[in-house]
Amino acid sequence: MSKANKQIYQIKITLRRSKPPIWRRVLVASDTTLSDLHRIIQNAMGWYNAHLHMFEIHGRQYSAPNPFYPGMAADLGTENADRVKLYQIVTQEGQKFTYEYDFGDSWEHIILIEKILPPDAKRKLPVCVKGKRACPPEDVGGVWGYELFLEAINDPEHPEHKDYAEWVDDDFDPEAFDLDMVNKRLGSG
Repeated sequence: MSKANKQIYQIKITLRRSKPPIWRRVLVASDTTLSDLHRIIQNAMGWYNAHLHMFEIHGRQYSAPNPFYPGMAADLGTENADRVKLYQIVTQEGQKFTYEYDFGDSWEHIILIEKILPPDAKRKLPVCVKGKRACPPEDVGGVWGYELFLEAINDPEHPEHKDYAEWVDDDFDPEAFDLDMVNKRLGSG
C-alpha cells in the first residue's frame, strides 16, 4: 500500500474510568500495525513503555512478540501484534476496542475510531491533534491510585504529600497537556 493510498484513521484514546477524562486524538495511517499503535499510544499518553500491554478487538487478544520466542506473543496466549494492521481489523467509523497497559496497574484505554479520512500524502503521521489532561505518573497504582495521588499532592498536610511531591519533582499539573511535546515524542513535531 503506497503512502498515497493509505487512509487516515482519526482515533480517540481515552483512559477508562479517568474523571475528568484523560484523552488524546491522533491521526494514524491505516496500515499501522498494532505494535506500532502501542508505541503511538505510549507516546501520545506519556507512558514509558515499561510494562506489558494487550489489545482486545472483536474478542481476540493481541500483544507484543516474545523476544525469546519470536513467533509467539508475550506468553499471554495472544496473537502477535506485529502481524496485524489496523485496516485488517477496523473497517468502519465508530468501532471501539480496548488497550490495556501495565497489568498490575491496569491502565485500560478505550480506542475509538472516530473517522476514516481520505489519503493525504502530504500529512506526516502519526500526529496528535488534540488532548486533555496530563498522563498519570507511571506505577502510581492505576486509576484508583491516581485518585489517591492527586488527593495527596494537592494537600500539603496529607501524610504522603512529601513523598509524592519528591517523586514527581513537585511540578505535576493534572490539567496540563502539551501538544507540541506529544508530537515531538511521536516524531511529528
